Amino acid sequence: MTSAPKATEEDAAPRFDVTEHDGVTRIDVRDDAAVRPGPGQGDPAAEKDEPVSGD
Repeated sequence: MTSAPKATEEDAAPRFDVTEHDGVTRIDVRDDAAVRPGPGQGDPAAEKDEPVSGD
């Protein structure tokens, strides 16, 4: 297994909560996740509630 040169133990911390209720699986990004999916801060798409296009 390889790792990033500056990787720390915190990089392996859980970032998602997975729950199942009545046969439905829900995956939520944890509030304390250091890294979140989507455009990064400063990206115009992150500042507005608009879908990110693939163009």
